[in-house]
Amino acid sequence: MIAALIFDMDGLLVDSESVWAIAEENLLTRRGFTVNAEVRESLIGLRMDEFMAKMRSAYQMTDSLDALMEELTLDMLRMIPEKVRPQPGANELVQYVAQQGITRAIASSSPLRIIDATLTAKGWDTVFSVRCSADHEKRGKPAPDVYLRAAEKLGVAPQDCLALEDSPNGARAAVAAGMTCYAVPDLSHTQPQAFAPITPHVFGDLHQVLAHMRANGIIS
Repeated sequence: MIAALIFDMDGLLVDSESVWAIAEENLLTRRGFTVNAEVRESLIGLRMDEFMAKMRSAYQMTDSLDALMEELTLDMLRMIPEKVRPQPGANELVQYVAQQGITRAIASSSPLRIIDATLTAKGWDTVFSVRCSADHEKRGKPAPDVYLRAAEKLGVAPQDCLALEDSPNGARAAVAAGMTCYAVPDLSHTQPQAFAPITPHVFGDLHQVLAHMRANGIIS
């Protein structure tokens, strides 16, 4: 039995990585750059300031980090209501967790504005009162800081938490925090075998996660 579920958001609960890709491509296109797929893959799961610093360096952009982050955030906020969709099984899992009163939190690399907008757009804003952004921590994923913060806010020991992730960077953060991690790879950027050195718990979608947890008595 576990005492709390801690959810990543982008790529795990919502199919938003493709929307982030559009926003990033828009930002680069406005400056005359073409997306480098290898660079983008290396940035997935990182906190915005960290991936933007790496992107800025990779493309040798001259804009300030603050200006680039604000531009990207505003583009995402504009697209979230229309383009971001729940991942398969997300609505069912979130509904079940809410109905059962299971202790839960969001632990995301996204800024809090993005977290709030996404949860509101999907109708989950009343489900997740505990929302932790890596923006507020000293280190972003793959460091464990945001997961440790979520456990602290929930009043639950990290080893009693189950973290749900879609990216290797996120899974590394959860495991480093001492949590069990269930990975549901977002196939738009990561294959299941990428999690082999991180966690043995890999699922095809959130339907499978919910069925596994119920069948094995992990949640009642």
